[in-house]
Amino acid sequence: MKSPKIQKEKVDNVGIHSFSKKADFFFNILIAIFSLSCVLPFFFVIIISLTDESSLVHNGFAFWPSQFSWAGYEFLLSLKDKLLQSLFVTVVITVVGTSLNVFFTTTYAYAISRRSFKFKRFFTLFAMASMLFQAGMIPTYIVMTNLLGLGDTVWALILPLLLSPFNIILMRTFFKRTIPEAIIESAKIDGASETRIFFQICLPLSLPGIATITLFTALAYWNDWFNALLYIRSDNLVPLQYLLMKIQQNMDYLSKSAGASAQLAGLTGSLPKESGRMAMVVIATLPIACVYPFFQRYFVKGLTIGGVKE
Repeated sequence: MKSPKIQKEKVDNVGIHSFSKKADFFFNILIAIFSLSCVLPFFFVIIISLTDESSLVHNGFAFWPSQFSWAGYEFLLSLKDKLLQSLFVTVVITVVGTSLNVFFTTTYAYAISRRSFKFKRFFTLFAMASMLFQAGMIPTYIVMTNLLGLGDTVWALILPLLLSPFNIILMRTFFKRTIPEAIIESAKIDGASETRIFFQICLPLSLPGIATITLFTALAYWNDWFNALLYIRSDNLVPLQYLLMKIQQNMDYLSKSAGASAQLAGLTGSLPKESGRMAMVVIATLPIACVYPFFQRYFVKGLTIGGVKE
């Protein structure tokens, strides 16, 4: 015969298990609602981009429009030469900038994560100070154009985002928490150089952290338009985000000026303002959204492991 104590423990375990299942169900529903709230706006944008402009004017926005139209995409297709050129520029600066950023970030972070590095405290404080204090727009512009002479060049779109202090601190913590000092000491005893330790031991063990900062950096380069506004004058170097912003500004200007000219009024009447605007959002967002699933398996792990300061 079982003792009352054992029976009580079994009842308590059953109760805890039942509560745990209810809590899991509740949090799953909550996360599902939150996920749906993140997906629905983008779905809504896609639907609006495929809606006829006259239907938007008369019926307003709807999740399922009364009349579909490709006018927004056809309007952008008429500018395909400029769009393809800008897309090429954006892809180049994103790939080159992200590669250089990840290389310099990981080497910097690895150096200040090593106990044997004599100046690790100084360079750590230097990186953290640059997060809090910045020179400002005017000194940065003077350095980029007058001192470095990089105005109206592709490097003016790459260098301003080449290092991120946040990513450096993230990777520093990741190296310290993920790579045991014993592994590095064992490799040094076997005769491995610092370069070989970094590339053949530390980097393969740091894929989650590297994937995290790669995604952050690629998003920053892909969405950057402000540096193009400051430094770029040539039409051949305009990135995609800045070109879409210029197209939107031109459409708004034509709409505001339509009252002064009957010809302009007829021109703006045929422009797909709302559907064209949403088509621009889809074109700007869809490529980076397609890339994200490849990083997702590393993203959460890298962010949580490297996000704790020791």
